[in-house]
Amino acid sequence: MTAPKQARIHHADLWGTREAKTAWLDAHDLRHTPWQALQPTAGLYLFVPRDERLAQTYQAFPSMPQLFPVNSVGIVTARDHLTIHWTPDEVWRTVLAFARMDPELARKGYRLGKDAKDWKVTWAQKDLVDSGPSRHNVVPILYRPFDIRHTYYTGNSSGFHCRPRPDVMRHMVQANLALMTCRQLSKAGWAHAWVSPSLTDDCMVSNKTKERGYVFPLYSYPEASRDDLFAHLEPSQRRPNLHAKLLPALAEAYGRAPSPEEVFHYLYGVLYAPAYREQYAEFLRIDFPRVPFTQDAALFGQVAALGERLTELHLLRSPELDPPSARFEGQGDGKVAKGTKAGLRYDAAEQRVYINAQQHFAPVPQAVWDYRVGGYQVCEKWLKDRRERRLSTEEIKTYCRIVTALGKTIEIQQALDGLYPAIEESLLPIRLDS
Repeated sequence: MTAPKQARIHHADLWGTREAKTAWLDAHDLRHTPWQALQPTAGLYLFVPRDERLAQTYQAFPSMPQLFPVNSVGIVTARDHLTIHWTPDEVWRTVLAFARMDPELARKGYRLGKDAKDWKVTWAQKDLVDSGPSRHNVVPILYRPFDIRHTYYTGNSSGFHCRPRPDVMRHMVQANLALMTCRQLSKAGWAHAWVSPSLTDDCMVSNKTKERGYVFPLYSYPEASRDDLFAHLEPSQRRPNLHAKLLPALAEAYGRAPSPEEVFHYLYGVLYAPAYREQYAEFLRIDFPRVPFTQDAALFGQVAALGERLTELHLLRSPELDPPSARFEGQGDGKVAKGTKAGLRYDAAEQRVYINAQQHFAPVPQAVWDYRVGGYQVCEKWLKDRRERRLSTEEIKTYCRIVTALGKTIEIQQALDGLYPAIEESLLPIRLDS
């Protein structure tokens, strides 16, 4: 018996108008099509052309799931308007009222619609009652970039939250950091990395199709946190959520073991380097990011230092934010108005973001206004989510700091671009098991 021959795979593209395509197809057949022979490789087995030499280089880098073994997508509530609120007090009032209501009155009063396969009004109410309710369960959740809100968290699936991801999120109710990114993109333009200090929503990075947000905690806590989510655990009880071979490999290369935080900051810095994003754009669209490490200890430290600055800016706790570069100006009620003329709008000539006809933030450079994280234009998104709301003094301060943080981010990205080529020139081979 002879072994079967390996199939030959060919690819061709045809671009243009419908009429042009039809005319071309009428004039050609299979034999006269400019086919490109493909040799799909193990893993993705892509049936489209790609730069195989670049792919080979990229595939040798460790991937995010290899670097951070404990990970999952973010929390799916199934009913954001019920479960996520601006303040802890709003969450607590909602929990107390909702838990005691007749299910059908609750459905109507909170506009919950029909029950779904994994979320039902009665299940959500039972979850609240079974948990106390206890105000201890009211915790912060990173909802969108720079947008920390609050929720009631039990960790029980198909309860108040549809998919609370307790195996990962139990590590995030303790002191921790997490890197958040996506596995796939809906369209070109990779800007899908952020940092979280808390529980994190599934759509934090993007709400577009396919762009599910994955959470990669820096630390994992002992099993005690599984039985009691809110047990008081000291940082000394946690361990790095990093592949067992990573820190020893870096210690051997650098002559010292970097801290877990340094590794986190280095990864964050690389992910924010525009040169990295552009060079590996075709691969970042289709799978988790893979990140190169450098053999150069000094270069590692430089990138990590810039990544740390980015981390602190994105958490809005950097000293670089004081004083902020933007101001809030004008007299009015501070309400973010609807409409394109008297409501939220950007004036490029004046570098102003108007929230209503009388009040604005300035200066907001065009590059800052346009800046995107994942699926969101950050400066616009943050305010659009607050339309018809009166901004508090704290929210006004926060927005001024957001503008400042994004301006600093752009500066740091330029510095990272100056360093990134040296990483590619001094690659450190690191092999991590999946």
